[in-house]
This record gives sequence, C-alpha cells and structure tokens, in this order.
Amino acid sequence: MSIKIGIYGYGNLGRGIENAIRQNDDMELVAVFTRRSPDTLKISTEGAKVCHVSEADAYVGKIDVMILCGGSATDLPAQTPELAKKFSVVDSFDTHARIPEHFANVDAASRVGGNVAMISVGWDPGMFSLNRLLAGAILPDGKDYTFWGKGVSQGHSDAIRRIEGVADAKQYTIPVEEALDAVRSGSCPELTTRQKHTRECFVVAEEDADLARIEREIKEMPNYFADYDTTVHFISAEELKRDHSGIPHGGFVIRTGKTGKDLEHNHVIEYSLKLDSNPEFTASVIVAYARAVSRLAKEGAVGCKTVFDIPPAYLSPKSHEELISTLL
Repeated sequence: MSIKIGIYGYGNLGRGIENAIRQNDDMELVAVFTRRSPDTLKISTEGAKVCHVSEADAYVGKIDVMILCGGSATDLPAQTPELAKKFSVVDSFDTHARIPEHFANVDAASRVGGNVAMISVGWDPGMFSLNRLLAGAILPDGKDYTFWGKGVSQGHSDAIRRIEGVADAKQYTIPVEEALDAVRSGSCPELTTRQKHTRECFVVAEEDADLARIEREIKEMPNYFADYDTTVHFISAEELKRDHSGIPHGGFVIRTGKTGKDLEHNHVIEYSLKLDSNPEFTASVIVAYARAVSRLAKEGAVGCKTVFDIPPAYLSPKSHEELISTLL
C-alpha cells in the first residue's frame, strides 16, 4: 500500500515535495492545501486534489503524513503544533536557536492527537546535524565547524520578505574562504560567527518604502542577521528576476580531531553538499523522512522526533535484507 501524502503550502518547497513524491513508487500525493484560492493553483499530479487550508480537517484519516512547507519565521511555529494534533507531520523548521522550544510545542500537540511529528528535516538542520553527531562520536577530542553556501537561504529570504515595505528578496550566505582554509588545515582555529560567514541581501522595495529602515531591520534581525556582516542591495524586480532567479546552495560540515596515546595523530572528517536547487534537495530529504514517520506511526509510536531518533533503514524503501546485501 502506498503512503498517502498531503502537502500543506505550495511554494518552492511544496513544488519540490510534489516532484520528489513522483520519484518514490511507494508514495501517493492525495492533496495540496493552500491559503490561496484553489482555483488559481495548478499542480502536476493527476488525481490529487487542491484544497483550501480550511478543508484540511476533512482529510483526517485519509492522509498518512502531512508535509508542512511554510516558513520558519511565522508559519511553522503555529502550523506544526496545530496540524500535529490531527495528522502525523513533517516540517523543515530551521531557526536553530528556537528548535528546543519548537520541539516541546510540537511534542505536546502530537501526543494529544496520538500522532508522530518530525521537525527540522532538511540538510541543515537535518543531514548536517547527523554528520555533526557522527563525527563527534568518532572523534571525541575535536572541534566542529559548519559552513553554509555560497547559496540562497530560503528561510532568511522569507524573513526579509516579511519586513514591511519589502516586495521581494533573496539572501545569499557566503563562507569566508580564509576561515574555511584554516579549518581544513587541522589547526582548530577559534572562529566567531561573524568570522565564518557573510550575508548578502538583494531586496526589491515597495514604492516609497523607507529604505534606511528596511536595511536597519534586516541587519538587526536576531537569529538571522544580527551576528553577521550583512550587505543589503536595493534592486528592481527585473534585476532580481534576471540575476537571482535560481536557488542554489550547499555547504560543509567539518570536524577536526586527534587520536593516539598522546593525541599525536590529526584527523579531518568533511561532509559537503553542492546543490543546484536548495528546495528540491530539501524536499527529497523530507520525503525520505516522511516514509520513516509513516512506518513509526504504523508501529504505534507517538510524539515529536528529529533526525537523531530515526533508524537509517526506515528512510529507505528497500527491505532489511536488500540493505544488508547491497549497501552494507
């Protein structure tokens, strides 16, 4: 039986989820839920419904996993707990500083509904989180470094677009090359947040908007820009479409550590991603974890989970025997 999926929100990530479902034979898209008028939304999957978000309750029991595709700034903190009372859910909440708070809220809600909820699924948090855990367990005497970019951060771009007077925006996260080289050398440098990355913002302002205020709000935004050297460029909508229409991203997780009686041997573990499409890759990670959520729910599990809690075998459509014979 196929895993029945609902998509809640149909922006870049929602479209990526739809494409990823088509690549997985054990999954079926049942419905897309949107805040827009359903009549205005065209999806690619024949037979799947397009519904207003107010109709979601009618699908309780008809959807195995609801995948939430809203933004972390304002959407997911409200949507995930509310929907976790009714469905097993997966979200991509990526405000690292607020993950413990979000976890507690979603855990309480999912237990009320007797459902499984997974939060913060993607590549960071997500795949990078797993690699930080593994590398730290293997090299306990060491240090973690994470670099993002160069690439477009969907969450940061969304946060800028929520500012009054902003019509559209793209934000690039850029690693500082000198810092990256220092880490790879194994010298274990002490680096501040500001020394590791810069942020570059391209903003289309509404007519007569206060540009100075917008720039100040961007640069002072906690959890997003306040701790970074941030450059803000105001450009036209035409320039944004022409020069910044793609959504690439990527990054590196590096741990340097020592082993030996006198810690005389140095080691570097590095995991990297280079992504043509940030939302499509994120969607692919989420869909794999939706499979795991479905399996956990069928086993009677309840409560909130993270990538740390999921056995890797639960992500794959292959049987345990196939995994052992082909991948181990």
